[in-house]
Amino acid sequence: MYATFDLFIEEIRREVRSMGLQELRTPADVDNAITNSKGTLLVFVNSTCGCAGGIAKPALKMALMEKSLPDKLTTVFAGQDKEATERARSYFTNQPPSSPSFALFKDGKFIKIIHRSEIEGRTPEKVAEQLKSTFETYCKQ
Repeated sequence: MYATFDLFIEEIRREVRSMGLQELRTPADVDNAITNSKGTLLVFVNSTCGCAGGIAKPALKMALMEKSLPDKLTTVFAGQDKEATERARSYFTNQPPSSPSFALFKDGKFIKIIHRSEIEGRTPEKVAEQLKSTFETYCKQ
């Protein structure tokens, strides 16, 4: 049973990496990525829930086909890399925990979040439009 679950988790990780996201698996990884970032940085808080796999990840994949994109793409995995996720959320100023979610930073400063409540129950296309709009607003090259 555990081997099957481990394979499931690795497949989720592989899918996100294939989109060009860097995994932040430790608090130090998170600190380094956020505090040393120049330009825009996306942190995707991934999850094993259905809205992460069925909505958030497909939406992100669609949004990443656009011209205006964050300079750096990263991810933490809620429920798996717990300490890294907790550290990432500590940078999401005055925001409740939410997974999946998308947080955007500019020059190391938190500027926007798209919470689970804005993902769950929507189509991947609608969430992709919201991501594209966010990228267009904050990530113009």
